[in-house]
Amino acid sequence: MSARLLLGLLAALVVGGAAASTDIDWWENAALYQIYPRSFQDSDGDGVGDLKGITQRLSYLKEIGITATWLSPIFKSPMSDFGYDISDFKEIDEIFGTMADFDAMMVEAKALGLKIILDFVPNHSSDECEWFQKSVNREDGYDDFYVWHDGKLNAETGEREPPSNWVSVFGGSQWTWHETRQQYFLHQFQVKQPDLNFSNPMVREHMLDVLGFWLDRGVDGFRIDAVPHIYEHRNADGSYRDEPLSGWNSDPNSYDYLDHIYTKDQPETVELMYEWRDYLLKYQQEHGGPTRVLLAEAYSPVETLAAYFGNGTRLGTQLPMNFQLMYLSGYSTAREVVGSIDYWMETMWTQHQTANWVVGNHDTQRVANRMGAHKVDLLNVIVNALPGASVTYYGEEIGMSNVETECTEISCDDRDGERTPMQWAPVSNAGFSTGPSTWLPVSPDFERYNVQTERGVARSSLQVFKGLQQLKQSSAFLSFKKKNGFSYEAITEQVLQIVRTNNLNEEYRILVNMGNGIEIIDGLADKVFEYILVTAYSLHRPGEMIDLSRRLLLMPYEAIVLRWLA
Repeated sequence: MSARLLLGLLAALVVGGAAASTDIDWWENAALYQIYPRSFQDSDGDGVGDLKGITQRLSYLKEIGITATWLSPIFKSPMSDFGYDISDFKEIDEIFGTMADFDAMMVEAKALGLKIILDFVPNHSSDECEWFQKSVNREDGYDDFYVWHDGKLNAETGEREPPSNWVSVFGGSQWTWHETRQQYFLHQFQVKQPDLNFSNPMVREHMLDVLGFWLDRGVDGFRIDAVPHIYEHRNADGSYRDEPLSGWNSDPNSYDYLDHIYTKDQPETVELMYEWRDYLLKYQQEHGGPTRVLLAEAYSPVETLAAYFGNGTRLGTQLPMNFQLMYLSGYSTAREVVGSIDYWMETMWTQHQTANWVVGNHDTQRVANRMGAHKVDLLNVIVNALPGASVTYYGEEIGMSNVETECTEISCDDRDGERTPMQWAPVSNAGFSTGPSTWLPVSPDFERYNVQTERGVARSSLQVFKGLQQLKQSSAFLSFKKKNGFSYEAITEQVLQIVRTNNLNEEYRILVNMGNGIEIIDGLADKVFEYILVTAYSLHRPGEMIDLSRRLLLMPYEAIVLRWLA
């Protein structure tokens, strides 16, 4: 990034600072960053990322303007689902280090002004969890800690069958027979991930205790995993109804075979979100400090997510995660982008004045694969130019792509391609590890796409990303709760315009050409603007001026940020 651009951004902050909104909590305009701990930084040469490695790289997050980082699970686990199968919710898995390593990471994060958000996995535990073993043996208090059922007898064969036709997210029945207990147990995911029974108050108490344990160690919030699956509908007599066919898939072992009206988005789940928020609010009242935040992972309709946020009298999760932009493809037009934005804004913004935009995660192909490497910067510009919080998956800020992987003794997961090691430098193992090998292969293009190299390239994805984070602190970007503080529209089929203003002396025009052709636009505004940020495909330089009452030309896949100051 040029010195001129940096000075310009600082000037904008000074000029607009007095007008910046003061009623915005930290999470409402945050830059959030997901770390997949196995793949961020290896500190001991074993080829697997760890907590000490994360601590070593926290200064990088500060450098690129991150507010808070969310860590995928680091808890004790047999790693059947790489940490989403937890055997002890209050212990660090030795793969990642020790509790002392965690505490040291927290100290460093606090010193840098970074917030730490942990993954919270309430729907299930590992079958190796002490709670499950006690439930198997019907120990007092744990008998119905998980979802158990005798099953039903087939009238024709006389054989015992699962209680319902429910299908697991990973395929096959959600019910597995347990020989020791002589009952079926429910698992919406892997068979090694039995579902906890949240109808049992003792389960809810245990999970509140987990939240309190990590809050006491200084964390700033939690990302709640698999929210829609936490409750299932059970009849008054304890039986479970079959779910209807979806009509989308003819394979009875496929999750898409059924319409999940009894195993997703149950009303009790919404109440649970309010219960957890109440707990965090009480904790803050008793201990002080900044707001503790809840992010909810829910691939659910936006109308359902609005209920998770609150109902007018009770508060829920501050950030029900918005995956709408993750559904875009390389062929998506600006009008289709606006449609995806509208779906969120017309519900969540209208009701709650809150927004967040997720770029990617550990379960989804990277932007470079979903949309093309030439559109990585475009999506980063969009999610950071829109009002609200942005959520970036590690490596998306440098344009990382999926890597072809093969089954190994360590992993054989369809999602491995988006979980490969972070690319830090054009050196062995991309600077991720000093060991002889890494748990997943490093991308073959790491010498081009890496932090060190992109720090030295003016229009690299990394520099564009850093510039956007600085813009988010200007008064225009902090004025999104004020009337007319922002707008967005497709001004042509392929060109998206986002306007951010403080309605006084500062205005930004962000223009993104989603198409592969040159776009010519006339008469956008009767003002003279300055180019302050441009992507690699632009013919312009920061510092150039343009009269928007005249003609503007956008190259294919170009994104620009223009600024007007009174």
